[in-house]
Amino acid sequence: MPPLPLLRLPRLVLFDVFRSLNIEEKIKLSLCSTKISTQIYNDRFYSEKVIVNLDMINQGIRVHSENNKDAFKFFIDLDIWEMFYSNSGRNRQERFLSVIQHLLKMFQCKISSDLFFSTSDLFELIIFELFDLQVEFKALNIVLDGSKDQNLLWNQISRNFGLVEDLEVLSNTTNTGFRPVFTSWPQNISISTSAWFTLESLLACTCQRIILGGSHLENRDLDEVLKNWKAGGFPNLEYLYVKSKSITNSGTTILGMNSKELDGKVMQTDDGSKKATIELGLLWAIEIYVTPFE
Repeated sequence: MPPLPLLRLPRLVLFDVFRSLNIEEKIKLSLCSTKISTQIYNDRFYSEKVIVNLDMINQGIRVHSENNKDAFKFFIDLDIWEMFYSNSGRNRQERFLSVIQHLLKMFQCKISSDLFFSTSDLFELIIFELFDLQVEFKALNIVLDGSKDQNLLWNQISRNFGLVEDLEVLSNTTNTGFRPVFTSWPQNISISTSAWFTLESLLACTCQRIILGGSHLENRDLDEVLKNWKAGGFPNLEYLYVKSKSITNSGTTILGMNSKELDGKVMQTDDGSKKATIELGLLWAIEIYVTPFE
């Protein structure tokens, strides 16, 4: 067949052609010429939603559909991108940003990445730059080791957590004296070792889903949390999980109940708008499921 004069097609037909392409085909086509990439950029708000995963191990970028119905994943190797599609002489940070900015113009993107705090970490600089651009994050996993330089870095990044859907914090800061402070909150948060996450932090948390492993919260803390929820606190809360060896079956009660009475208890807010089901798991864990009251 003769070559297809793609750019001579009517605009609506051309958009239909773009929408029929998978992620890899659309990215490769966008690199053929400035005119084609501009046409694809114009179709961005009608394009599929994608996740742009920053691959720290392989130092590349994976792109896949947000809804996972399209299981296709496209990996962009930065060295190949630099060789064929980018200007020579750029450093690795600029190459990452050039790829990401190109994808942001093509698709409705959310970023997913790990972040190991280090003053020389390439991904740290990239993520700060993306936050400055107000790019939304589907998932951000942060690893804290409690080093002295992390306090300032944490404060710089925590003010942008409102752009993050799922934040996971892996921490080993118990013996360092470092206590991260949140200046904004993600939609959902999971902290694997949360001994530093105090009752005051929990009461201030505005997340929908809160998972706290390795916590030091006690019965009296959970009593205050549930009283606060009943009075209208935690307006966004849908799920709370706390695992703590300080949650005991004896001593201080929670809402005047021991663990046996509390397990399976259904309670509601004072205004009757929501209900919460409380379940006690094995190994010092408590779960609270919140739903609108019917």
